[in-house]
Amino acid sequence: MSGLATVVNIGFDGTAYQVTAGRTILVALEEVGLRFVRGVGCRGGVCGACTVLYRLQDSHQLRAGLMCQDEVHDGMEILALPYIPQKKAIHKLQLPEGNSPEYQVLSLYPEVNNCVMCGECSRLCPVGIDVMGYVGMIKRGDLRAAAQHSFTCVQCQACVLRCPSSISQPNAALAARRFHGRYREAVADHLGKALEKLESGYYRSLFRKVRRLSAVEFQALYQRREREPDDAPPGTWLPEDRSLI
Repeated sequence: MSGLATVVNIGFDGTAYQVTAGRTILVALEEVGLRFVRGVGCRGGVCGACTVLYRLQDSHQLRAGLMCQDEVHDGMEILALPYIPQKKAIHKLQLPEGNSPEYQVLSLYPEVNNCVMCGECSRLCPVGIDVMGYVGMIKRGDLRAAAQHSFTCVQCQACVLRCPSSISQPNAALAARRFHGRYREAVADHLGKALEKLESGYYRSLFRKVRRLSAVEFQALYQRREREPDDAPPGTWLPEDRSLI
């Protein structure tokens, strides 16, 4: 019958559901009554909280995706992965005497040297990052390139699942970005000014005012916030209210 939404059959965590086609996995499951308390976050594809593994009908390939981005397909089998155990080296940004930033990153994550270049991490990445490529950059000590190539990582951790060398690629890349930014990049003028404002107590009164708001008032303030237009060239847009910058 024309005008009716198309229904597809999917499996989620071992349970079968009939959902509306053309929806993201997250929206489709919420429409049939599932309520997600954990494993969801920004709903915009940038926080990596809603990682899933799935297979499509008549396909042997295991794929990774984000529930808020990937659409449902008939015969899709989905498994949510709200948490993936992996190595996270606790560290400070101070360098031990004699260590370079490049050596320090390798000291924290020496397993990157065991990469066998199988490419499974790059194949599984739901946002299309060449994970194997930036692992090689860390091995070569090119933190600038590693930081640039891993910048769009959403920390979903899907690449960790298939790595035969047990590399925690997202955390190694995060360390590379931190040490490169701390020791190899010049401090931006606006960042120095922001730190001076923070240390002077400039923001204390503003945050005290926000903390006195009721939940309804805070929600209304959030909904009225100024947002950067999607088509604004990088670095060109500024809000009218600049009290917080």
